Amino acid sequence: MKIEDIKVLKGPNYWSVRRLKLIQMRLNLEELEQSPTNKIDGFLERLEIMFPTMYEHRCSEGVPGGFFKRVREGTWMGHVIEHIALELQTLAGMDCGFGRTRTTGEEGIYYVVFSYMEEDAGVYAAKASVKIAQALVDGVHYDLAEDIQRLREIREDTRLGPSTGCIVEEALKRGIPYIRLNKQSLVQLGYGVHQKRIRATIASTTGNIAVDIACDKEETKALLEAAEIPVPRGTVIRNEEGLKDAIVKYGYPLVIKPIDGNHGKGNTTNITTWEQATKALEAAQKYGRSVICEKFITGFDFRILVINYKFICAALRTPAAITGDGEHTIQWLIDETNKDPRRGYGHEKVLTQITIDQFTQKMLDEVGYTVETIPPKGELVLLKPTANLSTGGTSTDVTDEVHPANIVMCERIARIIGLDICGIDIMAKDLRTPVSENGGAILEVNAAPGFRMHIEPSEGLPRNVAEPVIDMLFPNRSEGRIPIIAITGTNGKTTTTRLTAHICKTAGKKVGYTTSDGVYIQNQLLMKGDCTGPLSAQFVLKDPTVDFAVLECARGGLLKSGLAFQNCNVSIVTNVTADHLGLGGIDTLEQMARVKAVIPETTFKSGFAILNADDDLVYNMHKGLECNVAYFSMDENNPRIKAHCAEGGYAAVYENGYVTIMKGTWKIRVAKVTDIPITYGGKALHNIMNTLPAVLATYLFKDISIEDIRSALSTFVPSASQTPGRLNLFEFRTFKFLVDFAHNPAGLELLCDFVSKMDGTPKVGIISGTGDRRDEDIKDLGRISATCFDEIIIRQDKNLRGRTAEEIVNLLVEGINETRAKEIPITIIYNEKEAIMHAYNTAKPGSLVTIMCDVVAEALDLIKALKEKEDAEILAAV
Repeated sequence: MKIEDIKVLKGPNYWSVRRLKLIQMRLNLEELEQSPTNKIDGFLERLEIMFPTMYEHRCSEGVPGGFFKRVREGTWMGHVIEHIALELQTLAGMDCGFGRTRTTGEEGIYYVVFSYMEEDAGVYAAKASVKIAQALVDGVHYDLAEDIQRLREIREDTRLGPSTGCIVEEALKRGIPYIRLNKQSLVQLGYGVHQKRIRATIASTTGNIAVDIACDKEETKALLEAAEIPVPRGTVIRNEEGLKDAIVKYGYPLVIKPIDGNHGKGNTTNITTWEQATKALEAAQKYGRSVICEKFITGFDFRILVINYKFICAALRTPAAITGDGEHTIQWLIDETNKDPRRGYGHEKVLTQITIDQFTQKMLDEVGYTVETIPPKGELVLLKPTANLSTGGTSTDVTDEVHPANIVMCERIARIIGLDICGIDIMAKDLRTPVSENGGAILEVNAAPGFRMHIEPSEGLPRNVAEPVIDMLFPNRSEGRIPIIAITGTNGKTTTTRLTAHICKTAGKKVGYTTSDGVYIQNQLLMKGDCTGPLSAQFVLKDPTVDFAVLECARGGLLKSGLAFQNCNVSIVTNVTADHLGLGGIDTLEQMARVKAVIPETTFKSGFAILNADDDLVYNMHKGLECNVAYFSMDENNPRIKAHCAEGGYAAVYENGYVTIMKGTWKIRVAKVTDIPITYGGKALHNIMNTLPAVLATYLFKDISIEDIRSALSTFVPSASQTPGRLNLFEFRTFKFLVDFAHNPAGLELLCDFVSKMDGTPKVGIISGTGDRRDEDIKDLGRISATCFDEIIIRQDKNLRGRTAEEIVNLLVEGINETRAKEIPITIIYNEKEAIMHAYNTAKPGSLVTIMCDVVAEALDLIKALKEKEDAEILAAV
């Protein structure tokens, strides 16, 4: 077997619009294509021994044991690998349950698709599952435990921590989208101007000064003491001389800790001897020369959580410990404790397994124990200096036991420090009585407090502490979104996107939009190139100045990694024609339509999918949609339009020379086509088609008026600035140059229809073919060109995409020769710049030269330079 390709899908995709995290593996079974599982001796038995928990896989049978039944009866190895990949992740603490295995249409080659929780873990599971399946086929030993442990490590290294993760989960429940901004805990909630950011439990609303204060324990202590908050007596020391003075002043027991430490790093508690004190000073000074030495307060360790300056909950924290039984060693008791099913690796379960580290060894040394010591029955042996859950500690929810005076005190503390998400550590005998009266004290105030102890306490009620964070960041049930119009189709996407964005800008929106030419933020080109994939869409959605997004979504990005957004407000599908077939497993127009249908399927229920009623494949996308549907058509008498509008639906049509909105049976004539510059007085039919969905999409937003739309249509001019590479006409002294990005047969037919209506003789075409298209598609370009142009120049794209230049030229020439009824001069010039220069230098008076450009920017720059040179010469002559 051989893995030919692995794709990580991160959004709505070809396989599912709801399961956003999928691995798509292209797997070549090679010789195993001839060996279903029932023909491999002992395969099922070995599989059941290695994965007994796979009995729960129901598969298509729908009952436990269903998958094993399929294996017994005979299934192909791709299907088995799908289930192994899912089970591997589940065994590593990532419960994944969705999978599909489908043929690619090539013998022995399959798409194995399965869900993942963490991207790197999903990729690892894909590769490991193939190795495991091969070992099961061969009947050789395989160390499954090593893979499971590695997956656990990957999960812990890459996942969001429990605090950040629970905030993100709460945001998703509220319909608030998120974008992970780095590989750690920096996350954007919401889009554009409405976004907020969190890093762990520090929010974009959290004051920098407050965080600085909380990180300086001495400054925190001084502010609290000045506000009559009980804190331990202590001082800052820098050497042993200062340590001696502190011991004389405060007496034992003491605590020594770094000024700006966190998570208990460098802390030593309950110091009762000079030897312990000097070691503690050395440990604390690893984190800074100045350290705090203060009186050790006895009692229990409590954590209070205050969010948006309101008390939320409280927890009693207990460090990792074991209780002696007089019979077994400390190591044995730790191992037994770790067998608790609630304990797992890292953050995978409520509790974390206890490990022996330097802190444990130090604590055992201090009492004269080793891991082989047998402690007396009933003796509590502490194994960690702090009560962090990540080191094996436990927590008990005590929210309902907190005295009102302590609640008021903690809310005051949060205000004093200025922390809107605040963790307060209290040492006291209990919280049922005021801390000011029971001898307790405030030990620390923490920025970025951990939430795990509250959302998954070892005992007591779990508390949804993420909800008040989301309520603070997004008050009044706001979802933090900006409107999104998503546009897809084979041809016309870019012009429709640009026109739609132009209308929105005219209406006063701060628009970010993506096109096959680049990404624009408020009309500024910030990224160049084909920007129709998810990274470009995210670029727009991450921009904090954008309040409206118009996103061109092409086939490539959808197939490679899915959409960057889960929902849009309005979707547009322009058409589906033969282009890019035979790539990425998409071989038919029906399959291509399924790819494009992802966009309307992601439209909010309250939103609109705008579909081309003149295209059968696009029109049929309305079936099964849960959102509202509207249509556009070049024919107002299209029966589909008439039936839809008779039921009160919306449509946009071309009628009697007007772009018209149909609102039920009422007509709203928006603009005369001859007054819309991109239609070239109605000659460019395809730009009338592109105008219809753009007008309808923007009309559906209540704050965009018909006047805004009319104004935008009249100011959207076909030019190198507003529509680069789309019907850009340059009038030279004796001839004209027309630049267009037409790159497939359907697009070229529309271009040729426009060229046929233009003045200019002879008509010269500079054409090319794209190497990764089918032979028939390349020949079609030649055939269509032969019916349109009087002379043809064949040039080549920069990227030949898997073919030689000669192959492409031969196919184009073959198509030309199949069609022409007259002799057509053919010139072959591979370089695009040289082809343009040849056309320029040999252009006959009155001719119209049309170029299907490859690199739009370069072609336009060259032609503009030639035009500027000519204009300068004319001025000089005058």
